[in-house]
Amino acid sequence: MATIAAADIAPEPGARPEPSRKDIQLVITASSLGTIFEWYDFFIYGTLAASGIIGRVFFPAGNELVQTLAAWAVFAVGFGFRPLGAILFGFLGDKWGRKYTFLVTITLMGVATAGVGLVPSAASIGLAAPFLVIGLRILQGLALGGEYGGAAIYVAEHSGKGKSGFYTSFIQASVVGGFILSLIVVLLSKGLMPDAVWDSWGWRFPFVFSLLLLAVSLWMRLKLNESPVFKAMKAAGETAKNPFTESFTYPGNLRRLFVALFGISAGLTVIWYTATFTVLSFLQTTMRVEATTAQLIVGAGAGMSLFWFIFFGRLSDKVGRKTPILLGYAMTLVLLFPLFWMMGSAANPELSRAAKHAPVVVSGPACAYNPFAAKQADECGRLLDYFSKKGVAYTKARTPATLVLIGGSPVADTSAEGLDKALAASGYKLEKVVPSARSIIVILLAILAMGALSGMTYGPVAALLSEMFPPRIRYSSMSIPYHIGTGYFGGFLPFIGQYIVARTGDPYAGLWYTIAVVAMALVVTAAGLHETKPGTASAD
Repeated sequence: MATIAAADIAPEPGARPEPSRKDIQLVITASSLGTIFEWYDFFIYGTLAASGIIGRVFFPAGNELVQTLAAWAVFAVGFGFRPLGAILFGFLGDKWGRKYTFLVTITLMGVATAGVGLVPSAASIGLAAPFLVIGLRILQGLALGGEYGGAAIYVAEHSGKGKSGFYTSFIQASVVGGFILSLIVVLLSKGLMPDAVWDSWGWRFPFVFSLLLLAVSLWMRLKLNESPVFKAMKAAGETAKNPFTESFTYPGNLRRLFVALFGISAGLTVIWYTATFTVLSFLQTTMRVEATTAQLIVGAGAGMSLFWFIFFGRLSDKVGRKTPILLGYAMTLVLLFPLFWMMGSAANPELSRAAKHAPVVVSGPACAYNPFAAKQADECGRLLDYFSKKGVAYTKARTPATLVLIGGSPVADTSAEGLDKALAASGYKLEKVVPSARSIIVILLAILAMGALSGMTYGPVAALLSEMFPPRIRYSSMSIPYHIGTGYFGGFLPFIGQYIVARTGDPYAGLWYTIAVVAMALVVTAAGLHETKPGTASAD
């Protein structure tokens, strides 16, 4: 595979003026706040989906696992439409300008998010409820497809030479900030309401709260001027006539798009979503950690990890963009499973010990299991369904008769009540737990380590992607591969991971999806991306 070099990219029209300290502070602050609010709007759905509320209210199925899978599937729908948003708003950003395009995207996002909070439950309006939620998630996906590229490029095109990695790393950290803000608002809302009020209608407040965030963001962004690079192109009459078409016909750009999609966007996304949503779901569901405690731990860990995004963004101005990204990919392949084992052992030690010393084996002549089925085809499938819903790890075997072994001993009574008693007698604690202070520190260290892996691969990326593409088609060319990579490889991660866990009975098996995507990204990036040094690819 040919590598991407700075010489492949057309120079920017005119010299880029060094912005004043006050100007760059306004640019970074306004762009970062808008990005935080935009991602808050998108992530608030995922935060509440992880707690089970979204599935219960909008996708009632009489089956908790099916509700969870349905909620995560609709979470993925929003991601699935991000590439279309990237095409639409990338076109407008390269034609109209960076500023006005991301004013439109953030308005669309705020209105759609508030709309989710106003949709009546499925119990009230039936199937109209999930369809309305799906439609609003589509609008969120379209908006987000145009937001990230606009904010990242806007900051990059205001950056002085050799500072793009540092300045744009605040945009990268702002994505994490949106996730943290979603947790903070949920926790504060829950804390200020009686449980009955929260479960009934209080959970809607975080969605409607986005209207206030929208007002603040619009007020900040209206103060901004257009990007100097875009203004120079427009004055010189060098803007693209059809940015979407040119993204695929500009010399060498197909190669850049391929590397940006499969080498950069796919890899960094699955690492980041594994370090956030997978960790949150793993603690709450698999390890039975009390929901508020899990959210506080993950929020604190994500907050402490913000440092890594700024650190590696700034470091990339000195050592180049490729080196920290490759290092992050390689370390993820080595450390991902050990970090999750570390968290699992600390989060619920008794459950972990029980799974080790009293393993569950389900055997039968076929043992077919369908997580989506309301009723399993045979007795063995029913048993697998029981253990999947409980979050209990199991292995399968083939025997003439259906059997359940816990710790090597057969269970005579395989009714739900009998299995509950057998698990309890073998040390399985399935009620919600609050980890000890020492265990919480261990979990935080694991989250902080995953934050470092994410910072290595995500911190330098806004600068890298801005540098990879020519200015006239930069918005489109950067947004399309980024949102295909994040929308499909990342957006479907919670659903695919949960499905793999349900089918295999191994609570860690879903991590193999992350491993596979990161391995692919490592190969593509190592072979296809040319190392850049400060200023070499930005064509100042």
